[in-house]
Amino acid sequence: MKYPDEPDSLCTVSIIEPIVQEVFELDCQNKLEEDFLDNLEIEDKETKVFHYARILKKNFTVGQKVLLQHSKLKFFPGKLCSRWLGPHVITKNFANGAVEIQSLKTNNTFKVNDHQLKEYRKGFQTEHVEIMDLEDPIL
Repeated sequence: MKYPDEPDSLCTVSIIEPIVQEVFELDCQNKLEEDFLDNLEIEDKETKVFHYARILKKNFTVGQKVLLQHSKLKFFPGKLCSRWLGPHVITKNFANGAVEIQSLKTNNTFKVNDHQLKEYRKGFQTEHVEIMDLEDPIL
């Protein structure tokens, strides 16, 4: 068997050193890629936790008035078209997030997902508003 330090060897040190260097660089690159992918996974998990913590759970009760999202897709709706239909009254809650609602206009009942609902709020009352007349300042 011939060793690299022997002069008549086919494998000399000058040939082996670049190969070892290339293998070392590839190993370092693989480690960097693994670290990058690990950090990416950690960041994805943290982002999901951050966003899921800000999702508010909607709790609707039977008899509550709600608005139903108008889900027909229109690319160019008319100006000032409302996306919400209603008001509707909740008649039954299901465990899987479905809600049975009844229309106040037509008395039809149907099931929808609670993501398509939002709480119905009446407009502001104007009976208790005080009107104050402002006077011109005296110079």
